[in-house]
Amino acid sequence: MIIYSATRAQFTKDVFANVIEERILAELRQRAGHGVARAEVESWKNSLQYMNNALLGAGTPDDAGVAIEYRIPLTAKRVDFILSGLDEDRNETVIIVELKQWTQVTATPKDAIVETYVGGAHREVPHPSYQAWTYASLIQDFNETVQQDQINLKPCAYLHNCEDGTVINAEHYRQHTALAPAFLRGDAERLQQFIRQYIRHGDSSKILYRIDHGKLKPSKNLADHLASLLKGNREFQLIDDQKLVYETALALADKSRDGKKQVLIVEGGPGTGKSVVAINLLVELTGREKLVHYVTRNAAPRAVYEARLTGSFKKSHITNMFKGSGSYTEAEPNGMDVLVVDEAHRLNEKSGLYGNLGENQVKELIEAAHCSVFFIDEDQRVTLKDIGTREEIRTWAHRANAQVTELALESQFRCNGSDGYLAWLDHVLQIRQTANTTLDDIDYDFRVCDSPTELRRLIAEKNYQTNKARIVAGYCWDWKGKKDPSIHDVAIPEHDFEMPWNLVKDGSLWAIAPNSVNEVGCIHTCQGLELDYVGVIIGPDLTVRDGTVITDASKRSSQDQTIRGYKKMLKEDPERARALADRVIKNTYRTLMTRGQKGCFVYFTCSKTAHHFEIATFRGLETTS
Repeated sequence: MIIYSATRAQFTKDVFANVIEERILAELRQRAGHGVARAEVESWKNSLQYMNNALLGAGTPDDAGVAIEYRIPLTAKRVDFILSGLDEDRNETVIIVELKQWTQVTATPKDAIVETYVGGAHREVPHPSYQAWTYASLIQDFNETVQQDQINLKPCAYLHNCEDGTVINAEHYRQHTALAPAFLRGDAERLQQFIRQYIRHGDSSKILYRIDHGKLKPSKNLADHLASLLKGNREFQLIDDQKLVYETALALADKSRDGKKQVLIVEGGPGTGKSVVAINLLVELTGREKLVHYVTRNAAPRAVYEARLTGSFKKSHITNMFKGSGSYTEAEPNGMDVLVVDEAHRLNEKSGLYGNLGENQVKELIEAAHCSVFFIDEDQRVTLKDIGTREEIRTWAHRANAQVTELALESQFRCNGSDGYLAWLDHVLQIRQTANTTLDDIDYDFRVCDSPTELRRLIAEKNYQTNKARIVAGYCWDWKGKKDPSIHDVAIPEHDFEMPWNLVKDGSLWAIAPNSVNEVGCIHTCQGLELDYVGVIIGPDLTVRDGTVITDASKRSSQDQTIRGYKKMLKEDPERARALADRVIKNTYRTLMTRGQKGCFVYFTCSKTAHHFEIATFRGLETTS
């Protein structure tokens, strides 16, 4: 989606009239449904004056195309400035410009990471050349129009307030500036030459329109590309905060061998790339001959990863890389170089089948390695036993005399890159209040289905080509079919609907088993994994009355282990029990409803609740009563 689009002549006219920033803000409010902080508006005003000067100095044709604030499809990333046209040989070309208002920059020893004053403090951030190049790579990867029409992408960065290029153009960052040159305050003439080299004629073939409306390639699924990753191939470009987390983890791993134990806590919501960064760390650290394990509490991701790797690696090699979180109850202190702990919010105190081993999984993981990296989303704690919180990790890290570093992943790469959908979901489930009270104008395929039959039909249609659409449900139906596969557990008689829970034979491989589209999965078979489309059956454990979301743990199956101990807790401390159960139920549905990269279809067993969500989807929650 392009926020502002014009010819170069119209862009210049808007700049000269001192209305460019207001035009962009108005378009942003109309197209995206929100504004931005005044500081960003001022940054448009300042930076675009410099860009206009560069275009005029380069003699850019009047009919060249200009796009500002282009959101890269399937992500939440935005490109500052795009110029389109034809080069001297009339090849279609797009220049991608990352604009920075930085005045001073400090080098770091990390690859592609610099330090500058931004957001009210000195922070480590990606080098602008790396940023521009990865944005171009994302567009190249996702947009079939760019590939098929052989549109040339030329990234660069323009730091128009920075006079000293010692750091930005240092040898340490040469590989990145070679891919995307960085122009400073005194480089106006060099920038003009760069523009002139690639844009000599106007955009007569509507390049920007074709890119903006071009067919998109399917998003990459981590499990599908795992074998290639582990063989050393670059399958995912680490973007912005992902790159910072990755480089920080590598630096802490090196630091931990020579001194203090290191603990890195990385917080990130669904689709922010936690697992992608974790697997990339596993690959890189293994390549550096460090003893490293990828650890998860959930069996499903490990089973899917192992299945995808079978045939490419020996089973012993696979087993040595992927471990369960209960594997360290008797581990040798500091026997591992690094433990990369994904889905750390699912960690428990005790380990073992009967929960009678060890003392505390967080404690044991920290003690077992010189460096521990915990990827966490506290809003994905979905059982009463889940103890994975930042505070829990900090507590055990301090007891182990470890140095704690905390970072966040915010870039959205699931739910079609829509931060708005995730914020709306938090709001409508009443997990937290956000400004996203409606899904209007949000680019994500969300539908409330009138019947479970309709839900099943939609998922079957989406699953036909890619085998990446599944139905899931809250655990409100007994799993009687565990022993008798002929029993269809999830039964909704009023709609003549019956489907079995996922079969024992599929187990943790439910997400990729060829015929499991005909089965209903639960939180345990899908958490930590991603689909193209997810269909969610929301049972009677979550309803809405008079605009209030009400959760009722008693409506869950008695077989549900996620709330085991609830009845006892309810007698001892009713307020705490209800609060914890409320968190588990809401987090469960939040997690289920964020498994789909492209869309989520939901059916509610309660018609009043369905009506509430229908209103919330298009008209906003303020209309409910």
